[in-house]
Amino acid sequence: MSDRPAPRRGFARSLLRLLGDLLVILLVAFTVSFLLKTFLVRSFYIPSGSMEHTLEVQDQILVNQLGPDVVGLERGDVVVFEDPGGWLSLPASARTAAPNEFDKLMQTLGLAADTSTDYVVKRVIGVGGDRVACCDSSGRVTVNGVPLDEPYIVIPEGKTAASDLEFDVVVPEGSVWVMGDNRYSSVDSRYHQDEPGRGFVPVDEIVGRAFVVHWPLSQFGWIDNYPDTFVGVEEAKATDPGE
Repeated sequence: MSDRPAPRRGFARSLLRLLGDLLVILLVAFTVSFLLKTFLVRSFYIPSGSMEHTLEVQDQILVNQLGPDVVGLERGDVVVFEDPGGWLSLPASARTAAPNEFDKLMQTLGLAADTSTDYVVKRVIGVGGDRVACCDSSGRVTVNGVPLDEPYIVIPEGKTAASDLEFDVVVPEGSVWVMGDNRYSSVDSRYHQDEPGRGFVPVDEIVGRAFVVHWPLSQFGWIDNYPDTFVGVEEAKATDPGE
């Protein structure tokens, strides 16, 4: 006498095992993604044009959170840091809609870019002990007296200087001086010198170093820190101590 329900019980058991395996895989994937987001790599959304054309509006970038604590910072690095207060003044067209609960969950798990307006993205121009000034007779920024040829910056037609605001500062140890690549459309260290932090960004407030544009795919590419631009700057620090 045949037992016809047996194949059905076998199928149901196999289906339950498959669903159980998929659940475990998803839990592991979410856990790994959360740990990566928390300790290693995090994605951010670019809301403004202050870093054009290195970073375009609506680009999404990956940030290495091991720096600066583990791998350190270098001049030319593009970094993400929490807004010290008043650095971000985005026009309505640049603001994103508040994320819904699902988006918040995906951001927490590291499966979506952080779209909050709490973070700033700029390029490091000077590190602790550097004297950063602008502009020399050719309109260039200098670091420790060395003029910088900056291929990454955007200067509007009719302008020649690398900054529309003159400055001469010495970066405190443990801080950096940052500027946007779109120099005439970037509210950066230059415009916060009268505030308590004097425009300097403490290294311990830096989330990490941006290293790749991962979305949209048409913009995919590594983010260069242009080491050739800063050749000789470190060596010059000893002869231009910023007195």
